[in-house]
Amino acid sequence: MQSAQFTDFVRHAEGVRILFVNDGSRDNTLATLEEMRDICQDHIQILDLVENVGKAEAVRIGMVTAMKQHDVSYIGFWDADLATPLAALPEFVDLLVHNDRLQMVFGARIRLLGRSVHRRAVRHYLGRVFASVVSLVLGLPIYDTQCGAKLFRLTPELAEGLSSPFLSRWVFDVEILARFIALHRGNSSYLHDSIYEFPLTQWTDVAGSKVRPVDFFRAFVDVFRIYLRYLSPIPRLYSSQVHLHPRQLD
Repeated sequence: MQSAQFTDFVRHAEGVRILFVNDGSRDNTLATLEEMRDICQDHIQILDLVENVGKAEAVRIGMVTAMKQHDVSYIGFWDADLATPLAALPEFVDLLVHNDRLQMVFGARIRLLGRSVHRRAVRHYLGRVFASVVSLVLGLPIYDTQCGAKLFRLTPELAEGLSSPFLSRWVFDVEILARFIALHRGNSSYLHDSIYEFPLTQWTDVAGSKVRPVDFFRAFVDVFRIYLRYLSPIPRLYSSQVHLHPRQLD
């Protein structure tokens, strides 16, 4: 973990607080997080989960916890390996601040001239196939659902979408979108104006990633399960807590 990058960033980023979720780690992760919190007590918090719950649930619990903080307008998640540099975060915030119609800003790993985006070839091509399938399933022309840098406007709709555990352990990003679509009774068209995919200027495939090529194939199974749960012609409610209707979200 790049401790100095986190502490340097929060010292200079106005209005930013970081909540680290320690997902039941058994190494020195918690001690490292506590050192950072001691340095930047007003800007860094820790949520220590005693048992490992997996990335999807750790992210969901972290976002739900962040929602309960006072004076919060935007929440999101950012991979701690900093494959996406923290310097991109203010640009995400700026997009939401200046466009009231936007509800979400997602990092997009697009390799363009003048940008430094480096991915291993096998992950890139498998990722493109996966993204194409997801785009068809969701009915959205989305380029990159799996980048670990996302920011959301805090709304009752988002709170409802995070109110219950995810079906998928890995492609929860897709499931979040499917839940939004389900809340709008299967209509995905409104998301066209609600999501902004931000082409990252820098992204690096960090060594030591736990994601393996075989996980991409498992992800396809999860996408199918997500489709059956939320998007099939005869959808099932994903939670007994789901009760919002579109007219209540205005």
